[in-house]
Amino acid sequence: MLSYLFIFFAKIIEVSLTTVRTVFITRGEKLYAAIIGFFEVSLWLYVIGSVLTGIQEDPAKMVVYALGFACGNYIGCTIEDKLAIGVLTINVIVTEEQSTDIVKMLREHKIGVTVVAAEGINTKRKLLIIHAKRKRKNEIIRLIESTNISPVISINDTKTVYGGYGLRK
Repeated sequence: MLSYLFIFFAKIIEVSLTTVRTVFITRGEKLYAAIIGFFEVSLWLYVIGSVLTGIQEDPAKMVVYALGFACGNYIGCTIEDKLAIGVLTINVIVTEEQSTDIVKMLREHKIGVTVVAAEGINTKRKLLIIHAKRKRKNEIIRLIESTNISPVISINDTKTVYGGYGLRK
């Protein structure tokens, strides 16, 4: 029973590390990714050795390993959400009339906004482009929604932003 628990929890940790390492790689954080990779592979080798030893006599080890893998993916994604590493770009499309108030409110909250003239099917629009740290995503969305304006909002992960208000690289 103890070996099953070890396999399960070690696999959760290993897969969670894999998820976080992958995020660091996509964000260009090579050093952190390399350090995590060292511990990830060391743990994987130890776990896989435990699973493969006597697997013919005890196939339940495969099931426990697979369950640990599945839980590790879930937990790894949850950890990544909490870490909120990196930068995102939020595009907000509003009418010209609505843009003045929402831009003023965002800037009062120290959120950098670039305003671009745009055109909708029937009216003139404004495209508000916001580059922000991922940790601020929910705050920014709440602020926008608190205005009772019905904008179109799209959010994209951004690998790197050089310069800009409130951002450093």
